[in-house]
Amino acid sequence: MNDWERPIPELLKIKVMSHPNNEPVTIEGETSDLRCIGVGTDAAVFESLSTPGYAYKLYANEKKEKVAMEAKVYGILGESVYFPVCYGAYDEFLVLSYEKGITLFDCILQGVHIPKQAVQDVEDARDYVRSKGLNPRDIHLKNILLQNGRAKIIDVSEYVLPGNDFRWEHLKQGYEQYYHLIDGSSVPFWLVETVRKWYNQRAGHSSFEEFSRRALRLLFKK
Repeated sequence: MNDWERPIPELLKIKVMSHPNNEPVTIEGETSDLRCIGVGTDAAVFESLSTPGYAYKLYANEKKEKVAMEAKVYGILGESVYFPVCYGAYDEFLVLSYEKGITLFDCILQGVHIPKQAVQDVEDARDYVRSKGLNPRDIHLKNILLQNGRAKIIDVSEYVLPGNDFRWEHLKQGYEQYYHLIDGSSVPFWLVETVRKWYNQRAGHSSFEEFSRRALRLLFKK
C-alpha cells in the first residue's frame, strides 16, 4: 500500500455537496484525521494529519465526472514546477501533492504583497499548458498559490474545455492598473466577495473597464 492510500477510509466518511450560482461546496461528515484546506465550486480539498505531504481533492457526487477529466490533464502536463503532482485518481477524488502557500485571494484579504514574479509565473504556466495542447482557462485568485514569491496553480480541471473565459486576462489587467492602490492593505472579505459576485454576473452586461470603475467606487466609498 502506498502512503497516500492510508487516509482513504477516513476520506470516504466525508460528503461534498455542490450548489447553484457558482457558490462554494459544503461538507458533511467529519474525521479527526482530515483537515479541510480549501473549497471550490465543485470540490473540497483535504490534508491528512497522519500522512502529510498529500492533498485529497474530493468532488461533489454530481461533479465526479470531472475527476477523470482532471486526472487526464495532469497526465498530459507531466512533471512541472507550475502545478502539483497527481499520484492517483479514484471515482470521486484525486490524490495530489500537498502544496504549501497562501492563495492570491487570501493575499488580498490579508494585505500580503503579490510580486510581479508571481504574475509572470502564471503567464509562463499558461504558455506551458498551451505547449501541451491544452487550454489554460478558469485561472483565478483562489486557485493560485504564492510560494516563496512564486506562483503555483492548483486547479487544472477545465484545461480540456474550449474557449477563453478571460478571467486571468482581466486579473492581470487589474493587477497592472489598480493593484498599487491596495498593495499592502487588507481588503475586507465582504468587499472582495461583492466584487467577485459582480464579476460573475457581469458577462454580456458591461465591459471590463466599466466593471473596474464600479469596483473602485465601492472600494473608495466614504
